[in-house]
Amino acid sequence: MNDLVSVETADAIAIVTFNNPPRGYMNAAQVAELRVIVDRLADDEAVRAVIFTGGVPGVFIRHYDVAEIVAVAAQIKESGSTEEQMMAAGERGNAISAVFDKVDRMSKPTIAAINGFAQGGGFEFALCCDIRIAEKSDYRLGLPETNIGIFPGAGGTERLPRLIGEARALELILRGRTVGPNEAKELGMVHEVTTGPALERAREIAAELAAMPAAGIAEAKALVKRSVDKSLDDACGHARGRFSVLISCDDDAVDAMQAFLDGGEDINKR
Repeated sequence: MNDLVSVETADAIAIVTFNNPPRGYMNAAQVAELRVIVDRLADDEAVRAVIFTGGVPGVFIRHYDVAEIVAVAAQIKESGSTEEQMMAAGERGNAISAVFDKVDRMSKPTIAAINGFAQGGGFEFALCCDIRIAEKSDYRLGLPETNIGIFPGAGGTERLPRLIGEARALELILRGRTVGPNEAKELGMVHEVTTGPALERAREIAAELAAMPAAGIAEAKALVKRSVDKSLDDACGHARGRFSVLISCDDDAVDAMQAFLDGGEDINKR
């Protein structure tokens, strides 16, 4: 039996590939495999950047398997759980939220190389990644759940508004409207649209990130992620403290700054 998730690592970059033919759905078995891989990569100091991409032609992750959602609905109904109990369970999280949050909070930069359909749970997973690169082709991205009577249940109603603003997110989510790669770029849902393979462009960006001092990257990511939960004053104060910790404790950061000074003080990427 083929793995539902595979990983290969080279030059400090890990490439995680979703494999669930023929449709490319995400399901509970794939989530379980993904969590093991993500946990391992998060702890592997040799890995400096992680790329996620689809292994089924024309698909990143099509969406979460709706048949499994229907089965879970039946199990909850049969259990007789009260609304209060269901809300408490939601606060505790589940297997999907655990791995999605792990990717979101991973100290290493993560890139979604979107090479096909990324809808529902598939796009919600892409939203957990730091950078989203979409391949130019005929496929759809977004959160179409309201078309089948539900709503995005794996972070889409929270992460998409933070990314593109409440008004645009509401229009997309309420209408269950999905978009092609170019419109996704215009709306801010993805960072780039490539004419060639998304994975190639993701490798280029990952190589750039992997070459940078790791502690600075990790601190910058954590501060940006945490800032939405704090007031501006509190977020800036926390960042100032972490900056002092970094420059006093991380030799790579000091070496990189000294190289900048020694090399003519050109900080811009060309």
